[in-house]
Amino acid sequence: MNEIFLDTETTGLSVKDNHRIVEIACIETRDLIPTKNFFHKLINPNRDVPEEAFKIHGFSQEFLAKKDTFDKIAEEFLKFIKGKKLIIHNASFDLSFLNYELRILKKDEIKKSQTIDSLELARAKFPGSSNSLDALCRRFNIDLSKRTKHNAILDCELLREVYINLLDVKEPKLSFTNNFDNAQAKKKGDLIRQSYSKKVVAINDVEINNHQKFLKNELRKNYY
Repeated sequence: MNEIFLDTETTGLSVKDNHRIVEIACIETRDLIPTKNFFHKLINPNRDVPEEAFKIHGFSQEFLAKKDTFDKIAEEFLKFIKGKKLIIHNASFDLSFLNYELRILKKDEIKKSQTIDSLELARAKFPGSSNSLDALCRRFNIDLSKRTKHNAILDCELLREVYINLLDVKEPKLSFTNNFDNAQAKKKGDLIRQSYSKKVVAINDVEINNHQKFLKNELRKNYY
């Protein structure tokens, strides 16, 4: 299954105060490696943008007034995420806004079971620590220099890097089995090199036998 890293920007903190979405970004990955497919829309919220929100994302009411409203992009968005696992930082926040918009349009809501909340993972791994996206980027030495404003498409890419670190899957694994599939190894190696500049080495039978002989010789030297 492909994954979707998703983020939104809004006019405020709660739909209870009639705040709305102003930006949606989704980056599609397969095995956490970008497929180059993405969804990104700026949205007219049909309301004012408070100064506090403008300071965070930089989208003014005048600028957003020229963009499509949510109802115009809803079908395209739902088609893009259909059947894919959504990875979101603080999923309850984004889902509350997305499902609010979908309820207005009388469309099916996004289920929590369709999501992975990276904030919950971070809290379980680093209890008692700050687990905001910024804090996690600093913890994992991820470059934040471009994040002068909150930007949904950039935040999706930062979240992807954070999520990889949270799962501890950054380093490739070597296979020492005799039935190692070289074609499969090459495919996996290409993907890993593309994302992490790492190299996967397949060990052949001759090398395994030589290694075993070496170990036997060392045992004889040390114990006999």
